[in-house]
This record gives sequence, C-alpha cells and structure tokens, in this order.
Amino acid sequence: MAIYDPNEWHDFFLAVAGGSAALTGLLVVAMSLHLRIILSDPALSHRARMILAGLAGAFMRCTLVLMGGQGAKAVAIELFAVCLLVVILAGFSYAPISRLNAPHRSFLIRAIGSNFCYGAEMLGAVLLFVGHPWGLNLAAVAMITNFFFVFSGSWLLLLGVRTDETLSPGGGGDADED
Repeated sequence: MAIYDPNEWHDFFLAVAGGSAALTGLLVVAMSLHLRIILSDPALSHRARMILAGLAGAFMRCTLVLMGGQGAKAVAIELFAVCLLVVILAGFSYAPISRLNAPHRSFLIRAIGSNFCYGAEMLGAVLLFVGHPWGLNLAAVAMITNFFFVFSGSWLLLLGVRTDETLSPGGGGDADED
C-alpha cells in the first residue's frame, strides 16, 4: 500500500478547495456590506480575520495538495506549513482581543478549539511525513472539523454586525429589511 495515493484524495481536496473558495467569496461580499461596523469593533475584526484566514488556509492547503507530482512528504510539509501560518496569524489577531476590558471568553474558547484542530492537522501531517498513511486521514478529519469554527464564526460575525446595527444611533433596526 502506498503511503499517499493522490488519486484516492483528489476528490476530497477538490471538494474542500471549491467549497472554501465559494464560501470565501460569499463572506467577502457579506463583510464588505458591513465593513464600517466590522472595522470599528476589534472583536468583530478579529472574528472576520480568522474566518477569512480559516477559509483561505483550507483553500491553500487543498490546492497545494492537488498539484501534480508530489509525494507524501511534500503534501505533509504543505499541510503543516499552512496550518502553522494560520496559527501564528491567529495569535497575532487574538492579542488585541485579550487586552479588551469586555468579556472575551467565547473568543478564547473558539481560539483554543480551532487551534486544537490545526494542531491535530499538523500532527497528521507529521505522521504522514514519517510514513504513516493514516496521518492524512487525521489531517483531513481535523480540517473538516475546523469548519465548525469557521461556519459558526461566520454566523456569530453576522449576529454581531446585526446587533451593532440595531444598537447604533440611526442604525434603524429593521429599516433595511424590505
């Protein structure tokens, strides 16, 4: 049995890459409609950054893996490197939120959960690199599990924007719902 057979994984990575790209486009449109509110709130800005980073990271990992002529070690390095990049970005993005006086416990819990998924994916990449084919299965499950944080974070971002619109002076509540 081969450590990594690209043909067995092609459809998985193609589906995740396509879904990530489509969701990123939709999210960019939704965010741009409420950009002022998102940029004025550090917590919403962090959430928006991490959602985009999560989707972009998934797209990057999948498209890199889909490149031809790669073996298991190259795939493992790509998965590990992009996950590490997103985790580092998350640390820099979370730092301002950690200094806020307002409660930010939900951000911490979500950051821990998401980073746990990235850690599991990186562990899977290391296992794949050293010759364990099921390492890629672990990485794939972690990647899909991390979408829970991306999808729920997107919903929470929209709720946060909506709450801010409703509470702001002249925010108009339901005036924009025709």
